[in-house]
Amino acid sequence: MRALRALPTLLRIGVAETVAYRAEFVVWMLTTTMPLVMLALWTAVARETPIPGFGAGQLTSYYLATLIVRQLTGNWIVWELNYEIRLGTLSMRLLRPLHPLWQYAGQHMSAVPMRALVSAPVVALTMAVVGTGAFTSDPVLLAAFALSLVMAWALNFLAMSLLGLLALYTEQSLSAFDVFFGIFGVLSGYLIPLELLPGWVRTGASWLPFRGMLGLPVELACGRLARAEAAAAMGLQLGWLVVLLVVTLATWRRALRRFEALGG
Repeated sequence: MRALRALPTLLRIGVAETVAYRAEFVVWMLTTTMPLVMLALWTAVARETPIPGFGAGQLTSYYLATLIVRQLTGNWIVWELNYEIRLGTLSMRLLRPLHPLWQYAGQHMSAVPMRALVSAPVVALTMAVVGTGAFTSDPVLLAAFALSLVMAWALNFLAMSLLGLLALYTEQSLSAFDVFFGIFGVLSGYLIPLELLPGWVRTGASWLPFRGMLGLPVELACGRLARAEAAAAMGLQLGWLVVLLVVTLATWRRALRRFEALGG
C-alpha cells in the first residue's frame, strides 16, 4: 500500500527526469531501431524467395509492431544498477522508506507515455503502408495484447534487474547483459519471427521467457494466434513473471549482503 501511495509521486519525478534529459532519451530510443534493419533485410529476401506465412504486408506489420513493442517494454535498469552499485550511490535509495525496485519501476514506467508519443507516427505510418487489415481486429486478442504488453514490460524489468545485480558479484555484469541480449534477439522474435526458426528451436523458444518479453505481444497484435493459443501462451508468460519476481526478490536480499558503499 505504501508503494501504491508513492507511485504517483514516483511517476511525476520520472516524467520530470525524462523531460530534463530528453536528448539522452531520444538517443536511447534510436538504439532500438534494429527491427527496421531486419525489415529491409527480410523484404529483400522475400523478393527473391517467398517466405511461408510472411508476405510483404505481413513482414512490414510484424517488424513495425516489434519496433513499437520494444519501445514500450524496454528499460535501462541494468546500466543504472551497475552504475549506482559501482559508485555506492545505491545506498541513498536504501535509506528511503520504499523498496529500491519500486523506485526504479516508477522511474521507468514514467517514460512509457513519452515513448508511446514518439511511437505514434510509426503506428500511423504502419496503418498507411499496410492498412488496418495487417493487425488483429478481434476485441479479445486486442485485450490480450494490452495485458501481454504489461506483462512483457514487467518481464523485461525483472530480467534487467537480475542482470544489474550481477554487479555485486562480478565486474563483468554488462558482458553478461551482452550475452543475454544476443540470446534474446534470436529467441524473442526481435530479429527473426519465431515461426521461421527450425522446428526444435521454435519449440524450445516457445517455452522460454524470451517470447513473453517481446514476441508474444507482437504475435497478438498481428493476429497470428488463435484465442486458445493466445490463452496458453499468456498463461506461460504469467508463470515466468511469477518465477522471475520470486528469483529477483530473493537475489536482491542475498546480493545486498555484498554491497559496500564508501562512507555508507
